[in-house]
Amino acid sequence: MSERVTGPAASGGAPTLEELRQRLVDFAAARRWEPFHTPKNLAAALSVEAGELLEIFQWLTPEQAAEVMSDPDRAHRVRDEVADVLAYLVQFCTAVGVDPLAALAAKIERNEHRFPVPGAASVNPNVNPDAGDQPL
Repeated sequence: MSERVTGPAASGGAPTLEELRQRLVDFAAARRWEPFHTPKNLAAALSVEAGELLEIFQWLTPEQAAEVMSDPDRAHRVRDEVADVLAYLVQFCTAVGVDPLAALAAKIERNEHRFPVPGAASVNPNVNPDAGDQPL
């Protein structure tokens, strides 16, 4: 399988989610990794990568965390970990047949109804902020 970039990414534009998803599928197929890309394994890998992203910020104060991206070495590490998290999320969604953009849009829609703007005309009686109800 070819790993060359096609589509908008080839001409310098940002790749689409579908282009990236296909590249990940092709990458795994070329290495015969499909048997290992089970939902459980991909969810575990996603969790590990999210932990590696968290590790960058683990013991920083809020002020230090806000400055992480101004340090080129740490900014590079953040971008790499974000890429790893996104790659495993996209691969997980492929394995379980979830459209991540549609899932996110539906979740935002539910949260807009569940957590209306404070002071808006209608208030959702099913949400109790004191009980720890939080959006997303």
